[in-house]
Amino acid sequence: MMVSDDLLNRVHTLTDHELAWLSGYCWARLQNTALLSGSDSAQPLPIVHPESATAVVTRQVLILSGSQTGNARRIAEQLHEQLQDLHANLRLENLGDYKARQLAEEDIVLVVCSTQGEGDYPEEAISFAKFLFGKRAPDLSQLSFAVLALGDSSYPLYCEAGRQLDQRFAELGATRLFERIDCDLSYEAEAAQWRQNIRGVLHEQLTLRHAPSVGASSSPVAASAPSYTKGKPFTATLVTKQKITARTANKNVQHLEIDLGDSGISYQPGDALGVYVQNTPDIVQAFLDALPFTGEETVQLGTGLELTLQDALSQHLELTQNSAVMVKKWAELSQNSELLQCITEPTALDTLARHTPLLALIQRYPAAALSAQAWVDFLRPLTPRMYSIASSQAEVGPEVHLTLGLVQYTHENQPYAGAASAYLGLQLEEGDELEVFVEPNPRFRLPPDPSTPIIMIGSGTGIAPFRAFMQQREADEASGGAWLIFGNQRFTDDFLYQSEWQRWHKLGLLQHTHFAWSRQNPNVKTYVQHRVQEQGATLWQWLQQGAHVYVCGDANHMAKDVEAALIALIQTHGALDSGDAEAYLDQLRDERRYQRDVY
Repeated sequence: MMVSDDLLNRVHTLTDHELAWLSGYCWARLQNTALLSGSDSAQPLPIVHPESATAVVTRQVLILSGSQTGNARRIAEQLHEQLQDLHANLRLENLGDYKARQLAEEDIVLVVCSTQGEGDYPEEAISFAKFLFGKRAPDLSQLSFAVLALGDSSYPLYCEAGRQLDQRFAELGATRLFERIDCDLSYEAEAAQWRQNIRGVLHEQLTLRHAPSVGASSSPVAASAPSYTKGKPFTATLVTKQKITARTANKNVQHLEIDLGDSGISYQPGDALGVYVQNTPDIVQAFLDALPFTGEETVQLGTGLELTLQDALSQHLELTQNSAVMVKKWAELSQNSELLQCITEPTALDTLARHTPLLALIQRYPAAALSAQAWVDFLRPLTPRMYSIASSQAEVGPEVHLTLGLVQYTHENQPYAGAASAYLGLQLEEGDELEVFVEPNPRFRLPPDPSTPIIMIGSGTGIAPFRAFMQQREADEASGGAWLIFGNQRFTDDFLYQSEWQRWHKLGLLQHTHFAWSRQNPNVKTYVQHRVQEQGATLWQWLQQGAHVYVCGDANHMAKDVEAALIALIQTHGALDSGDAEAYLDQLRDERRYQRDVY
């Protein structure tokens, strides 16, 4: 058969890798033609490796994410997509599902990990971190790695979880592919650059494949991407806003019902709702009054967006959260001698940051000759607030319910409120619109078998996901027992969703309830960990019967105290020493029988 000069000329322009792909394609077509013709004489043709006579070894690339609010998971997914054309076996897993003991067998590991609260690991990364820092940590000298750390620079232990993982991989002998990058709240640009850098490094080590085959990645791919995401939120309508604490209560807790309309948004009990908030006009005006600007000045955000200073303050910049880092930055900008002295004394710095609103700080220590752009560069980005969903769609349909605890306080006789509290709790009215998205939380799920007993432990607004759990259990006609251990200030003022819990108890869906009211008795402060301790024997029996334990609420105090109480009861009633009791609880965590939604 004669081959045209035009075809030959086209072939001569192909690269080596394109020629290799074309060779394989033509071979497959020929094999398929022979089979379809029914020829008995058709014999398999030899595979030619154009690069060399030596077989090419496919490298293994594992991408791991440790996420609390979904940001780390999204970056890992984007990296996984970005590396699809590499000649490699790509895998994408979250740290909660990954079997850490396999780490010694890995080749290239790329980790994206956030930091939770005061330097803690996200829930799904706790077991992995314990293994990596434990006695059975493996030799990783055969492994190459890179880490992207996410965090919040307002916390002293900024990006601590990612920093520790990066250091530990190196201590165990692994080779660093690329220096760790630490990302703050506005992480998108830095994360994108890190992904590109990683791809460049791997490009030097791995062969690009121009026609990735189906199944080249072992990671499951969702059937369809959600229509609305953090980057593309849905404009929903607030249909109900109701205060659910008593008029005499110290706390103002509101129940919000949000209409999702025909968006098609779905969620599961345990998921979170992200809400984009705005700074209210009064706080924006208060800042403008403290600055020598009208608000009409043109400024630029880190993303490159140009807008007026007033719009930036209203929609894009955090005005209500102070921190030691912000105080230090302001001391350097203002060059106030008193403030510069304060930041040299850790105790004084911490006290000032904790008890002084950001607005009060700049009013007390004004700075001269700062441009409008300098103000924008000083302030942190305003990020969406995440709330545990307080409803099940089996009960409420195309709605989503939230339990909002308002943050309100006074400083030097001036009232202040958190950004979300002021926007959602004080400004928005029923009928107003707001932008929302669902953030899945696969590490906080009801057991798949409705006959499995559940133990729910929480305080304050931490009761929200348990309301969703019970709505779902009622819809499923669950036969498994349910136990609520709930704490708040006063029974008379702060028993959130009281009538609903009483109803579930009457229906037999809720077998046990124990409450801890910290201010009901002025002489004794009772917290949920005390109830856990008191009910240790029965709780141990439920654990032996396969119960799942859920904890929701404050991460820094309540959750840690409850975990200590659980370890103590396991030690006492399981006749184990402290190490074995902790290992038992870790096993429950690995089996997803111990799950936490803490913040």
